[in-house]
Amino acid sequence: MARVELDLPEQFLYTHTINVRMTDLNTGKHVGNDQMISLLSEARYRFFCHIGFDQFDSDKQSIVVTDLVATYKTESFAQDDLQFEVGLMDFNKYGADLIFRVTKQPSGQLVVLAKQGFVFFDHQKHGVMPVPAAFREQFADLN
Repeated sequence: MARVELDLPEQFLYTHTINVRMTDLNTGKHVGNDQMISLLSEARYRFFCHIGFDQFDSDKQSIVVTDLVATYKTESFAQDDLQFEVGLMDFNKYGADLIFRVTKQPSGQLVVLAKQGFVFFDHQKHGVMPVPAAFREQFADLN
């Protein structure tokens, strides 16, 4: 089976380090797929807070993840410090792709490359909405 190849952004916009907890491990004693997706979601949330868009701060709009791709390069274990670098690519009318590069620190060993596609969602109309102008303008050099 062919491996998925992910394009990386020209620059990563945000970096956050998360220490792996024992509860993030599966029966193989490494971070399980389900937990890695949770850790990616945490990095996504912190990125959006960092840029001033708190996904939980509004009952009017948020984002919805539309797809996910993760390519695992090596295992990670309890007490590893994982650095999550977050970038944006491939803007469209309703959203974009978040790209993640996850590495062990301080070695820099690559653990995961991942992509989450997302769209903006209007909770009052219960449907997708165009990318808010302020968000698009904040990243005008990327789209």
